[in-house]
Amino acid sequence: MSLILDLGQGTGLASASGVRPFLPPILAGSLGRADLGVDFSGGDFEFLESIPFIAAMAVLAVVSYVRRFPVAVLAATGVALGALLFAGSLTEGGRDGWVGLPLGAACAALAWYASARFFARAETRLATTGDGPRSLHAMLAAYGDLIALGLALVSILIPPVAFVAVAAFAVLLVRGRAAEERKYEGLRILR
Repeated sequence: MSLILDLGQGTGLASASGVRPFLPPILAGSLGRADLGVDFSGGDFEFLESIPFIAAMAVLAVVSYVRRFPVAVLAATGVALGALLFAGSLTEGGRDGWVGLPLGAACAALAWYASARFFARAETRLATTGDGPRSLHAMLAAYGDLIALGLALVSILIPPVAFVAVAAFAVLLVRGRAAEERKYEGLRILR
């Protein structure tokens, strides 16, 4: 049962980092410092709950609101942090962390791709409301951060729920792709 809990926690934390990269490591690291639901100490990934790491994530989170990071940078950061958080979750249970690196990267990449496409479609639809693109982007980034924080917290408190979140990201990706294909199919008919 412990393996399922560790996998669930790692899956959720990695996926949350894929949605928005900076706040899930801050939450996990802070809770890890207090040994509340997660504990990275004593393993190879103990740095995830260190004050310098948490402070660096906090600075990057603030900077991401002030200055818009390139999409590729956010994606790579989310995937890397997701891999580290998944590996840290496995070592917390006394397992080899290296197994969690590719699994965490895959979960974070799936979550990033599904959520990035979702937010891009939402931004396109909302752009017609007249709000400036900067305020619209900040609003969607805040929603993404809330989703990422909620998923990270649920993954720490009730780890198996994270498997449902990964399935939801897969469904979101498939449904979004199908909707885009229908849109373009309609445009081909107009020719």
